Amino acid sequence: MPQYATNPDFLQRLATLEESVEQLRRRGRERDELPFFGTNLQVMPYQSYTSMTTVCETVLSPRTASLSLGLVTIGDVVTSVNSGGDWQVVANADIVMTGVISATFSYEFAAAVIDLTPYRALTELKILIQARRTAGATTGGKFGTGGAIAIAPRYARLI
Repeated sequence: MPQYATNPDFLQRLATLEESVEQLRRRGRERDELPFFGTNLQVMPYQSYTSMTTVCETVLSPRTASLSLGLVTIGDVVTSVNSGGDWQVVANADIVMTGVISATFSYEFAAAVIDLTPYRALTELKILIQARRTAGATTGGKFGTGGAIAIAPRYARLI
């Protein structure tokens, strides 16, 4: 029968435990990065539609409590006319994030943590990033139909 030598010294065991906890704190929580995939033929996340259109999407298995999502948006300028719009993030059929794309030719950042606990019983959860142009030029621009606003995910982490 094998015998194991144990260290009866409480202070040494406590020091080992404290070192293990410090290593975990320095390393931080592990996170899973989640890729998003473009859904349009232009490859770039620019679009000029006036109705909500899916720009990026992904399918995940909701095994964690939340999704930390960061987005970058940019408006457009066509012959001195600024174009802006609205965006939303949809989980299955539920709108979980919304925002505005300013009618300026400058980047803006949005971030939120989406609660995934209502979807934990599902085997698959579809996340959509949608945008639409609400103001600006109606002709010219990237696709000929006016200003082309842009939205893209900066990061998506399951935490």
